Amino acid sequence: MDIPVENKCSRCIGSTCCTYATEALGSMRSMADFDHLLWQVSHQHIEAYKDEDGWFLLIRGDCEHLQENGACAIYETRPQVCRDYSNDWCEYDAPAEASFQLYFTNHAQLLAYCRKRFRTWEKRQRQCGG
Repeated sequence: MDIPVENKCSRCIGSTCCTYATEALGSMRSMADFDHLLWQVSHQHIEAYKDEDGWFLLIRGDCEHLQENGACAIYETRPQVCRDYSNDWCEYDAPAEASFQLYFTNHAQLLAYCRKRFRTWEKRQRQCGG
């Protein structure tokens, strides 16, 4: 069932869009790129994914301005990225993970991918200067 855009936020339980941040990673091609990403996903609440727009870090954590009722405590002065956010499509429609082509929640998952992607992965220390 399609819910009109203007009604989605009022029906959303948990304010999902306010419980994470993403950061574009740019092109991910080299072993050094992925070695760095391994370090990042080794930290709590840090994940990585690839979708049709490219590679991203996904940082899990509630916005500090998210109130218990799901409202924004600084709505009138919220950052521009929040103002620009459109809920034409959002997690209320489907989980974001449904559109991920690749998704890594921890070091072991990403390491397995790196070993398959790069035949010489185990030799990367010499190539990365370590």
